[in-house]
Amino acid sequence: MAVPFVYTVAEAVLTGPAAGGIGTGEGRTGSIVAGVAALIGVAIGGLALARATRRTGDVRTGAIAAGVASLTGLVIGGLHLANSAGGYGTSNGRAGAIVAIALSLVGMALAGLALARSRRTSDRRTV
Repeated sequence: MAVPFVYTVAEAVLTGPAAGGIGTGEGRTGSIVAGVAALIGVAIGGLALARATRRTGDVRTGAIAAGVASLTGLVIGGLHLANSAGGYGTSNGRAGAIVAIALSLVGMALAGLALARSRRTSDRRTV
């Protein structure tokens, strides 16, 4: 029962702007998706880094998840930036893609720091 509803909502979101409806345009969608993925990566990376500092919880899983989310945001943002036509202020999402790339790099740095700290703390525990 939920599948037809999801399909209807997805169809309305994707075809609404094309039919002249109010909503996010096709140009902004890629940069919004990239920005959300990058922001999720930054949030998970920050939480994983905080856990690595406190030496509690499973830091490695959080760091890998942050890296994957940030890498996803980086790839989507880079592809959107490469394929967007027009300059800034044309509603193509070019500036949003640049912000998503910057956020993705921050998320990947946080993930890398958390992963490095988790390795250091796990080495101390085994000795």
